[in-house]
Amino acid sequence: MVMTDRRRHRGAHPKDAQLFSQAALSALRSAVGELSWLLSHEYPVRAALALVGDRHGLTVRQRQAVRRCACSDAQLVERRERRASPVTMPGAQVWVDGFNVLTTIEAAFGGGVLLMARDGALRDMASMHGSYRPVEETGPAIEAVAELLEDRKVKRCRWFLDAPVSNSGRLASILREFAAERRLSWEVEVTRDPDQALVAAPADVLVASADSQIMDGAPMTWQLARETVGGIQPTPWIVDLASVDSATPGLFTTG
Repeated sequence: MVMTDRRRHRGAHPKDAQLFSQAALSALRSAVGELSWLLSHEYPVRAALALVGDRHGLTVRQRQAVRRCACSDAQLVERRERRASPVTMPGAQVWVDGFNVLTTIEAAFGGGVLLMARDGALRDMASMHGSYRPVEETGPAIEAVAELLEDRKVKRCRWFLDAPVSNSGRLASILREFAAERRLSWEVEVTRDPDQALVAAPADVLVASADSQIMDGAPMTWQLARETVGGIQPTPWIVDLASVDSATPGLFTTG
C-alpha cells in the first residue's frame, strides 16, 4: 500500500523538543567534537559515529544530527577557504542547490529544528528520501530568498533541482512562475545529477549549498540558507553545535 504524503508543514519531529533540549546540548556538542576528532584521524565515519553515539547514549535522530554537524579539521579549513566574501556578491551569479536550500528555510518558517554545524553551515533535519512535497512554508521561503538576493545585489540566479526527486517538476514551475511575476533573472534546471553540475561550477560563480560534498568540491560557496534564516522573525529554532574543539575530545578518558 502506497502511503500519501499529507504533510502541510516542514515542522519539528514530535520528540525534537526532548532530543535537542538544553539538557541534551552538552552531550551533543561533545559528540560532534569527538566525531570530528575521529574523522580528522581518518577513522571510518560509520564506525566512528557508532562509537560516539554509543558513548553518549544517543538516539538515531541525535546521531544523524551529530553526523551532519561534524567534519574533519582538514575539511573545516578547506570549507572556510572556499567561503564567499560579501564583497563578491554584488553583480555575481549564484547557482542554488534548490532542495538543500529551500528545505532549510522551510523548516525555519515551520518551527523545525535547525543545526549550526562545525563548518558554519546551517542544516535541517528534514529527510526527503527521494520525495519532496511543497508545504505552506514553500512560498515564504522562496520570497525570503528573493529578498536576500536582491539585498545582496546578485545579478543572476540559477536553480538546480534533482530530477529523481518526486515533485521536482512542480517546484520548478513554482520557481519559474515566481520569477516571471517578479521579473527576476532566474533560471531553473531539473537535472539527474545537480551535485555534479554544482561542483563543476565556474570559479566566478557562487554555489549556494550546505551539502558537505558540494562544499568540499565547488570552487566558491555561499551559505545562502543560513543568511536567509538570519533575517526571519520570530527567531527560528537553531541548535548550535558549532562550538566544539576536535583537538581535545576526551573520547578515551573515563570518569
